[in-house]
Amino acid sequence: MPNSHRLERPPLSLVRTNPRYPAALRACPGPIAPAAITALGDLALLDCRPLALFCSARCPGSLIVQASDLAHALRDHGAAVIGGFHTPVERACLEILLGGAGPLIVCPARGMYKIIPAEFRKPLADGRLLLLSPFDETEHRVTVELAAGRNRFVAALASRVLFVHSAPGGRTEALAREVVGWGKPIYTLKHAGNSYLLALGAAPMPADGAGQPEITTAHSHPVKSTNEHCDAPALPEKDDIQWKP
Repeated sequence: MPNSHRLERPPLSLVRTNPRYPAALRACPGPIAPAAITALGDLALLDCRPLALFCSARCPGSLIVQASDLAHALRDHGAAVIGGFHTPVERACLEILLGGAGPLIVCPARGMYKIIPAEFRKPLADGRLLLLSPFDETEHRVTVELAAGRNRFVAALASRVLFVHSAPGGRTEALAREVVGWGKPIYTLKHAGNSYLLALGAAPMPADGAGQPEITTAHSHPVKSTNEHCDAPALPEKDDIQWKP
């Protein structure tokens, strides 16, 4: 297959009792931490305090433009991002982020790839991409249930969560409400269609055209990691956002 690459080394399987199993999964309330996860890439990328990115399958056109602007800003700042990157907007953001140099964590809603997609080969080789799956290798087909479980898994691993848009009454909105219940910071883009997310307590994160947030903090948030890609600045805590004039 010209657009794929067979694994040269086996993925790493981590059970919950393994010291390298992500602490964020154990700490998250509810039955979210799977009995085992499969990883391919550098686990140290989880130390980069990644931002989770979600968007409903249906999204207003003006928000799609804002999401593209924000993805370019995150790419240019080298911010760490985690996601399933399944919906059209999420996938478009992934394509932008793959063109940068920042840390990326991709979590498929299926078992670990047997054949690596072509677009993942270079970032994996460069040490800036981590592939993580919470599912058994026998799960080959993406289902609604697997996608929902994967999204909760992604949100649990993230330091903070961005909802580009969540359709009212949909699964993404339900996830947003759940993440708020965990006490984890959430963000959304400034748009009339996201008023309910703002009412939930999401911090507004305008894209370039409306004032781009600085990807720096007013206070020091040092990141200790063995991966050089974690040297990029982390996204600020909700109370530390500084807006460009």
